[in-house]
Amino acid sequence: MSERKVLNKYYPPDFDPAKIPKLKLPKDRQYVVRLMAPFNMRCKTCGEYIYKGKKFNARKETVQNEVYLGLPIFRFYIKCTRCLAEITFKTDPENTDYTMEHGATRNFQAEKLLEEEEKRMQKEREEEELNNPMKVLENRTKDSKLEMEVLENLQELKELNQRQANVDFEAMLKQYKEYEEEQKRKEQEEDEQEIKAMLEQAQNRRLLVDSDSDEEPAKSGTKPEARIKPTDILQEDSQPQSKKLKTESWERSVGKLNTKSQLARLVTVRKQKPGPALGNGTENQGTTANTGSFPTATGTTSSLSLLGTYSDSEDSTSD
Repeated sequence: MSERKVLNKYYPPDFDPAKIPKLKLPKDRQYVVRLMAPFNMRCKTCGEYIYKGKKFNARKETVQNEVYLGLPIFRFYIKCTRCLAEITFKTDPENTDYTMEHGATRNFQAEKLLEEEEKRMQKEREEEELNNPMKVLENRTKDSKLEMEVLENLQELKELNQRQANVDFEAMLKQYKEYEEEQKRKEQEEDEQEIKAMLEQAQNRRLLVDSDSDEEPAKSGTKPEARIKPTDILQEDSQPQSKKLKTESWERSVGKLNTKSQLARLVTVRKQKPGPALGNGTENQGTTANTGSFPTATGTTSSLSLLGTYSDSEDSTSD
């Protein structure tokens, strides 16, 4: 039974590698490789943007009759992700970059174009100097003027830096702190002056009010009222209430004796002939009705009947 992982293969004794037939493959054959877009580009067909780093399954081939210092140049074919149009670019070992061939335009290429323009101008200048010695002199004078301007600008920058270096920032901060302290001191003094002026005005007003109050009692000549104690108010309030309660309880139990209207209804005056005894009795009745007091024992029969009727009315009211 053979091994699953074969490391050594069997070569027979009569093996001759020269007898193995060689495959005749074309030189411009293509390989399928996996790569990423080397730069940002935009498709010319549909306008789709293809950003740097997007992965493609590309076809690679070697460019015929193009070599840089013995290094071959490769061409890659990719397809647009939207319209499937073919886009090609190739390697540029001279600038260590890639060059766009067709199918798309490269984006953000301004810096590269500027460098190429500078190189072109430098080559043209060198060619002119080789053929024209006067042009060399002109270019030298221009360069010398440019160097002088650069040196002047550099000198100005140095002087500016020296000025800034000579500035003592600690002294500036100290001066600023002193200025702030002085401002605070001035503000405090102003506040104190305002407070003093306000106090003086208040004192003057109090003196004027006191003088006016002293003059008023002297003009009027009235004695000042005695100060009332706070307990007197309570006593004044409690006394009338106690009196009211006593009168109400007395009226409920006995009745009102001072009311003339009730007695007038109860009293019935009998018509009798005038006489000495009756005259005295009627006088006593008048006195009892007016004063509201009970008659004496020397009264007449009319006064007794009055007391009887009065006692009956009192019994009925008490019930």
